[in-house]
Amino acid sequence: MSAPNWLRRTTASTIGLGIAMMLLGDFLFAVNDIVGKWLVATYAAGQVLLVRSIAPLIVLLPFVIRDGGRSLFVLERPRLQLARVVTATAELLFFYTAVAYLPLADVMTFYLAGPIYVAAVSPWLLGERVDRRQWLAIAAGFAGVVIVLAPSGGVFGWPSLVSLAGALCYAMMVVQSRQLRGTPDKVLVFWQTIGALIGGLVTGPAHWLTPTLVDAALLAMLGVVAMLAHVCIARSLKLAPAAVVAPIQYSLLLWGILFGYLVFGDRPRPTMLIGAAIIIAAGLALYRVGRRPAVVEPAEVG
Repeated sequence: MSAPNWLRRTTASTIGLGIAMMLLGDFLFAVNDIVGKWLVATYAAGQVLLVRSIAPLIVLLPFVIRDGGRSLFVLERPRLQLARVVTATAELLFFYTAVAYLPLADVMTFYLAGPIYVAAVSPWLLGERVDRRQWLAIAAGFAGVVIVLAPSGGVFGWPSLVSLAGALCYAMMVVQSRQLRGTPDKVLVFWQTIGALIGGLVTGPAHWLTPTLVDAALLAMLGVVAMLAHVCIARSLKLAPAAVVAPIQYSLLLWGILFGYLVFGDRPRPTMLIGAAIIIAAGLALYRVGRRPAVVEPAEVG
């Protein structure tokens, strides 16, 4: 018996809204990333991390105060919570350091390999089964990463390694988030923001440069825009099947190439484009075979 017409129309409308929310979230992340790259040309990564953490914390405080903050201190698996905060903070520091030296599209390509990394470690850390087809997709994804690194083309260097380290930290943060499914999103975001604030306090003052009013506003905007992007993506995953909306995350690469060229004059390297195509194909193959190791938020790069 087929579903009524009104139900099919409602479902199609909901899925369309979910796709729109994912596209908006990815676009906000791309804007956030290009502003971050612009700012790290002047300010140290630690300072960017410090100031970007203050604004979302101010936004979150009313919600924390409303419930008395009780849920923030009753945490499942505290050690894993701490590990996630450290990983998330390191990921941001690595990202802002990497984009100061590399084209944005290169860094985004490393981060879009996150689903590959998550799939590779999930049998041991998440207890999820990976079949032969999925291992072939994982191997192809890693081959794409090696091509992007271009170790024989004179591009390989410490900024590439920093970018790769950031992408691996992002993947581990995704795994840790899946292990902490019982923790409310508000709690995860709050402690992640606190961790970034502490990381900025430790690394930022050594190279502090007093920002102009415009730059201070842009620095504050980074955290707020990233938080809005997370909200859009979380909502999209509730409105539409993850298999439909999650692959849209690869639009981040298109934005990275476009904004990188228009704002910074970065022309994508052939090896980057080839490697990115392999990574995207491998990621889509993982979705296609029915497994969702990376049905996660698009890489929170910046």
